[in-house]
Amino acid sequence: MNFPSLRLVFMGTPELARTILVALAGAPWARLEAVVSQPDRPAGRHLQPTPPPVKLEAERLGYPVWQPLKARDPQFLEQLRQLAPDLIVVAAYGQLLPAALLEIPRLGCLNVHTSLLPRWRGAAPIQWAIASGDSETGVTLMKMDVGLDTGPTLGVLRTPILAEDTSQTLHDRLATLGAQVLMDLVPEYAAGNLLPQAQASEGVTLARKITREDGRLDWTQPSQVLLNRLHAFTPWPGSHCFLPADPKPRLLKVHRAQKAPLTISARPGEIVSQSPAGLRVACGEDALVLTEVQMEGGRRLTAAEFLTGHSLTHLE
Repeated sequence: MNFPSLRLVFMGTPELARTILVALAGAPWARLEAVVSQPDRPAGRHLQPTPPPVKLEAERLGYPVWQPLKARDPQFLEQLRQLAPDLIVVAAYGQLLPAALLEIPRLGCLNVHTSLLPRWRGAAPIQWAIASGDSETGVTLMKMDVGLDTGPTLGVLRTPILAEDTSQTLHDRLATLGAQVLMDLVPEYAAGNLLPQAQASEGVTLARKITREDGRLDWTQPSQVLLNRLHAFTPWPGSHCFLPADPKPRLLKVHRAQKAPLTISARPGEIVSQSPAGLRVACGEDALVLTEVQMEGGRRLTAAEFLTGHSLTHLE
């Protein structure tokens, strides 16, 4: 490497960003000057202010931590200008960065995005890649502009989406790839050997923020679609349906399921068989066998445990 170590600021908040921070802290070409994370948020049963994973890791490593409420805060921007970093590295920070911030570092701001851009720009690329049945995804290193993940890219690392992947397992794999893409490409970029390339104008998709309602299982959909969504929304918000009950239906969380053929005519949501192996539910195409479920407020149960106290004909 024919340049001195880069003066860096890292911006990130959740667990994925923590993994990348650890990698940057050990990079021989990086001199971390500060870490920026979202403010502490209420969490847990008692809603106590809880620091994000990146803050905890930065403090453990001995780096100063800044937690502005908004990235456009004038005082925060002035702090960055005074620091004059060569480069800002961003990973899952959680806010759009204003032009005034993007212009501060000499080499700009590089973002580690967990999709193969321009596919799945936005807040939840990991979940929507699984939910949509994509066969692969990856991480893209992008030079940021003021758009939503629209900046030119420096390179990608790819990984297949496995049949058993959930958003958690894929998240963990992509965090490792995100650290690797930085280690591979930032030195070349800083040396002037790697130029950002504009994203393709075709194949753009948006990964909107996930809501609790996204976890609702619609039995009129094919079983493969439902299985994809169950995997995509594990661990959050989880997948659910409803048990018919009086005076109102009761929520049933579905933790594990598998596809199965449907050999008889049945309406979507009808339970066509029940056994210790699972509840076979008719879908718009084929069936889904529920093998681990949980009544709202109860504990997780295997199908065999659940069936000792319930006899059902259909789910809503």
